[in-house]
Amino acid sequence: MTRILRGMLLATTVLAPAGMAMAQETQLTIESWRNDDLPIWQEKIIPAFEAKHPDIKVTFAPMAPTEYNSAVNAKLEAGTAGDLITCRPFDLSLAMFEKGQLAPLNDLEGMENFSDVAKSAWTTDDGQTTFCVPMASVIHGFIYNKAAFEEVGVEVPKTEEEFFAVLEKIKEDGNYIPMAMGTKDQWEAATMGYYNIGPNYYKGEEGRKGLIDGTQKLTDPQWVEPYATLAKWKDYLGDGFEAQTYPDSQNLFTLGRAAIYPAGSWEIAPFKSQADFEMGAFPPPVKAEGDKCYISDHNDIGIGLNANSKNAEAAKTFLSWVASPEFADLYANSAPGFFSLNSTPVTMQDELAQEFVSWRENCETTIRPSAAIVGRGDPNLDLEMWRTTANVINGTMTPEQAGEETQKGLDSWYKPKQ
Repeated sequence: MTRILRGMLLATTVLAPAGMAMAQETQLTIESWRNDDLPIWQEKIIPAFEAKHPDIKVTFAPMAPTEYNSAVNAKLEAGTAGDLITCRPFDLSLAMFEKGQLAPLNDLEGMENFSDVAKSAWTTDDGQTTFCVPMASVIHGFIYNKAAFEEVGVEVPKTEEEFFAVLEKIKEDGNYIPMAMGTKDQWEAATMGYYNIGPNYYKGEEGRKGLIDGTQKLTDPQWVEPYATLAKWKDYLGDGFEAQTYPDSQNLFTLGRAAIYPAGSWEIAPFKSQADFEMGAFPPPVKAEGDKCYISDHNDIGIGLNANSKNAEAAKTFLSWVASPEFADLYANSAPGFFSLNSTPVTMQDELAQEFVSWRENCETTIRPSAAIVGRGDPNLDLEMWRTTANVINGTMTPEQAGEETQKGLDSWYKPKQ
């Protein structure tokens, strides 16, 4: 009997603390479109957080990127969304905040680690309220096959004249498609084309803000010239580029059939896992030697608090950690090509990622011109620039017509504040 009582007491002693721990544990769920990042979150990011906060358990629950916008909105409206909402940049997340679905985060510990530019994609138009913690930006440029450049005997171009001379020499050599990009998906042409090289023409933020305040128009030379340059790309994209999809372009490059890939830095990790050749990168060539360079360093991803979360305090603890230098280093080096927006510098371990981020030292940065304010109406400026860029490269529209059509669409609904 004594032995039985002793066993019961021992069982109680062992089980009670475990039961208490279970009662205190908080479960958080993160909604995201970044399904490619699932292993990173499960194997690196979440374990690092939970090691410091064992009472908070986090689940990363991504969905298909193409379904995310509609699906997460439906969940928020139905009250079934997770505690933490991965934030698209600019208007999509702003709309969530304005509907009361995202909580304000001005007073969150760690927000002081971000500049106004870093927070701009998740801050109200009046600059008063920030509603997502900035996580990362993506940078545009060109990735190239180092072996192909060596075989053909070309150097990394710094000016547009050099750039087209490189393309011409690769074309004449005949062993590689000079550049892998298609126009079938349209967004690829604008994102890898116009948004990539355009800042060197309209001078980055100067031009983007000029569109917003009405001092510049899409029919101005600095907005039409990028189309004219892109029209010359047609001769170097290979046969059938008009029917080429985004995955087709990726495959052409990673299989070693194309020498250059107009890129977003998000390609770094997948390209490294697929290509069996060494890659390098260069920024958009400037028009003339000595010109100031500008790059698209686009705020891409943030994370916010579901205003109706039942675990708001635990969620804020997690968000403060996301705002820390520790997370900045961990995320940027776990997902090379997604660059920290934290004001604490991060040293990139991946050489190709470091090449991209090094351009910040010499070039002025900007975001995509259709991303904020002027992209809210109908017709949508972003979609219009997709269409017109693809048409210009295909040769079915002139650069001047592209400028006229996009400006006409913008004028139909947008009136700059005086």
